[in-house]
Amino acid sequence: MPVRIYRDKQIKLEPLRGKICGVIGFGSQGHAHALNLRDGGFEVVVGLHRASKSRLTARAHKLAVLETSEAVRQSDIVFLALPDTKMPKI
Repeated sequence: MPVRIYRDKQIKLEPLRGKICGVIGFGSQGHAHALNLRDGGFEVVVGLHRASKSRLTARAHKLAVLETSEAVRQSDIVFLALPDTKMPKI
């Protein structure tokens, strides 16, 4: 099957508007995804474990930070932005 490439003008975001996006993890990938989603007009919650050093950074960016399980519960769409080594625990 050939690869399809979609351009910005071909993407319809309306079905996603009003949905809460949960980003689990706030390292290099989670940080970028969360900020891009927020800047794109989406409501974002970041899921991090209680001892995560990234909690302060996410809050400094004016993002809601929740425990991972609570972020998943509150989200309509969940992005897993964690290292592969942490995925089995999630």
